Amino acid sequence: MGHNQPPLSETAAEAGRRRTFAIIAHPDAGKTTLTEQLLLLGGAIQIAGAVRAKGERRRTRSDWMKIEQDRGISVATSVMTFEYAGQIFNLLDTPGHEDFSEDTYRTLSAVDAAVMVIDAAKGIEAQTRKLFEVCRLRDIPIVTFINKMDREAREPLELLDEIEKTLALDVTPATWPIGSGRQFAGVYDRAHETLRLLREGGEQDEKVSGPDDARIDTLLPHGQGDVLREGIELASVYPEFELASFREGHLTPVYFGSALRGFGVRHLLDGLAAYAPPPSARAADARVVEPEEEKLTGFVFKIQANTDLNHRDRVAFLRVCSGRLRKGARLKQVRTGKSIPVNAPLFFFAKERQVAEEAWPGDVVGIANHGVLRIGDTLTDGEELNFRGVPSFAPEILRRVRLDDPMLAKKLRKALDQLADEGVVQVFRPLDGSQPVVGVVGQLQLDVLSSRIQAEYGVHITFEGTSWSTMRWVAPREDGPQGRETLDRFLRSAPSQMAEDHDNEPVAFFTSDWGRRRSEEEWPALRFLSLREQHGVGEAA
Repeated sequence: MGHNQPPLSETAAEAGRRRTFAIIAHPDAGKTTLTEQLLLLGGAIQIAGAVRAKGERRRTRSDWMKIEQDRGISVATSVMTFEYAGQIFNLLDTPGHEDFSEDTYRTLSAVDAAVMVIDAAKGIEAQTRKLFEVCRLRDIPIVTFINKMDREAREPLELLDEIEKTLALDVTPATWPIGSGRQFAGVYDRAHETLRLLREGGEQDEKVSGPDDARIDTLLPHGQGDVLREGIELASVYPEFELASFREGHLTPVYFGSALRGFGVRHLLDGLAAYAPPPSARAADARVVEPEEEKLTGFVFKIQANTDLNHRDRVAFLRVCSGRLRKGARLKQVRTGKSIPVNAPLFFFAKERQVAEEAWPGDVVGIANHGVLRIGDTLTDGEELNFRGVPSFAPEILRRVRLDDPMLAKKLRKALDQLADEGVVQVFRPLDGSQPVVGVVGQLQLDVLSSRIQAEYGVHITFEGTSWSTMRWVAPREDGPQGRETLDRFLRSAPSQMAEDHDNEPVAFFTSDWGRRRSEEEWPALRFLSLREQHGVGEAA
């Protein structure tokens, strides 16, 4: 730091210590296992729970919802905070299953970096590519972890070339694997010229003078030293690591390891600590917000209901963007103008929680919420501004909800409202008063919806098909009475095909893409939107 520079403010210093990141991967790439190992290193848990293990070992800390434990998959985003190497890490574990991509998309709006987990045998899979594209839209820097090196794996060069070609991303191998499958003996750390060897019960570091050090041959099984040297030479054809290129989202450092055996995970965490960016400036509709500003701003990117079945609670997850959040603060909910008390902001460790006395930019805190806060809400110290980029997408599957017992209609309405708040599904109320329609991306979301309504509200439901294949939000192109009148005429033109969403915004259902295009031609004064910002119908940023 130069002599003339003033000391950092407390807000700037605390923001500088934060690293907020998500883990993205195809289902079964080992994402939840990696999460467990990272928490273990951060001192947050004593024993990492393996997803495929039995009995009590099965209870992984980050997958706490019953359906997740039953199926061994992640369907809700968990938030976990831990400390490592003097930094505070906020880890957002995202659902890997594509049916929950909307939840993942919203989560990625709240992070500053991502870890991409790739299965060493399968390489880049469809869902990894989709999630990567979301990161690219947001210029999120990515650290890559090639997992399961202790099983049969593809050649490292082949995997690195696939990342380069498929994702159009420069790669720098930070480590180089020593063998694979049963012959996997560890990795060579290129920057620190160190062998990290896989040993019973952990890792062992051996400093060497470089690839030509003769000690390598004594430390490795016969013949592996020469294979490693050859690999290191091949690795040198890739570009050198450049922090600026990484932070702009153009280059990814690549680490090799086995999350199940806890190997290579420390390298990955050291890389995140060294390279991942602290919180950066964020665009809002009124202006750009800098993290070191003293006035508090933040946005809600997730609502989770019933994390504690005994208390029927609902927690809003707030990403702090600037300023300091103190326990007991009152914040302005910009959407409604209401004052929201934050009496006991929570730090999360999956299902466990503790009250946060204060939180800083980059932190993710939970706010107890009785249906007042919504996904996409901006909270401030009083300023009128909205953070953008927390969208809803038009669902791909539309189903009517059938209730077996009409006496439970009120209970069902409450359940659907709460789960729509949470973003589990989208709920549409037809203007003709018929049964509610739910919209989802994939079938698994419907399974989760019926299982949660049964478990948490005691209501049994089934789903009925509809003739609709497409849904769009409808908004006038021009503000003012004329635009409103045109919209009203359109909604009256076919009430059985019109509905309101959870926020009372108008939507139209179509039986075919042709029908949608025809309506667009017939009603040029209206916009038919496939995505909307959470705080009002409009083009998503």
